[in-house]
Amino acid sequence: MLSTAEGVLLSIATSEAMLGVIGNGFIAVVNCTDSTRNKMISMINFILTGLAISRIFLVWLLISEAYIKIFSPNLLSSINIIELMTYLWIIISQLSFWFATTLSIFYFIKIVNFSHYIFLWLKRRINTVFFLLIGCLLVSWLFTFPVAVKIIRDSKMQYINTSWQISMKKSELIFHYAFTNGGIFLFFMIMLVVCFLLIFSLWRHNKRTQLSESGFRDLNTEVHVKAIKVLMSFIILFVLHFMGVTINIICLFIPESNLLFMFGLTTAFIYPCCHSLILILANSQLKQGSVRILQQLKCSKKGKLHDSLEEK
Repeated sequence: MLSTAEGVLLSIATSEAMLGVIGNGFIAVVNCTDSTRNKMISMINFILTGLAISRIFLVWLLISEAYIKIFSPNLLSSINIIELMTYLWIIISQLSFWFATTLSIFYFIKIVNFSHYIFLWLKRRINTVFFLLIGCLLVSWLFTFPVAVKIIRDSKMQYINTSWQISMKKSELIFHYAFTNGGIFLFFMIMLVVCFLLIFSLWRHNKRTQLSESGFRDLNTEVHVKAIKVLMSFIILFVLHFMGVTINIICLFIPESNLLFMFGLTTAFIYPCCHSLILILANSQLKQGSVRILQQLKCSKKGKLHDSLEEK
C-alpha cells in the first residue's frame, strides 16, 4: 500500500508522463501534417518528428518500469525482463538524445557564421553532416551493446535462486550503467561544445555589432540568444533527467525505497515533458500549429454548445 507522499509523487510522475506524451505527440502530428501538405519531408521536420516519437517511447519505458517496480516488483526479479528493458533503454534513450543533439547541431550550423574552412564545408554539406551523425549513433550502439550483452550473460550465470538486483555487485552495476549510457554522455558532450560555440559566436557578433540607437538588438543577436536559451534549457533538463535516472538505479540497493524511487522518477520526467513545450514555444511552425489546433477545439466546443442549446 502506497503512503500519501508516495501516492502524490506517483500522481505527479504520471501527469508528467501524460503531458510528455501529449506534447511530443503534438510535435509529431504537426510535422507529419505539414510534410503531407507540402508533399515533402524536410530534414528539420524529420529530426523533430523522430525526436518526438523517440521521447514518447522513452516516457512509456520509464513509466512502465516504475509501475512494475511499485505494483509488481516480482517481475523485476526475472533476468529476462531486465535484459529486455536494458536493450530497449539503450536503443530508445540513445536515439532520443541523438535526435536532440542533431537538432541542436543543425540549428547551430544555420545560425552561426564562422569563417573557418571546416565550418564552411559543413554548412555547404549539411546532408553529409547528417550521415556523419548517424555514424556516431551506430558507433555508440556498436560499443554499448557488446558490453551490455556480456554483463547480462554473466548475470544469467549468477542468477541462481536469487534476484537480479542482489546477485549483481555494485561495481558491476556501475560498470553496466556507465556503458549503457555511454552514447548519451557522448551526445551530451557534443551539446556542451555546441552551446559554448553559440555563446562564443554571440560574443563575437556583439563585439562587431553595437546596439542600435533605438536600443533594440539586431535580428542575428535575437536568434543567437533564442538558440542559447533553448540549448541551455535542454542541458539543465538533461542533467535533472540524468539525476532522476541515477536515483532510480541507486534504489536497487535500498530496500523499501519507493518514496526515493518515485522522487527520482518525477525528476526524470521533467525533461521529456518540459523540453517538448519549450520546442513548441521556440518553433514558429509548431507555435502556429498549436494556435490552429486550439482554435479548432474552441470552434468545435462552440458548435457542440450551440447544438445542445438548439436541442433544448
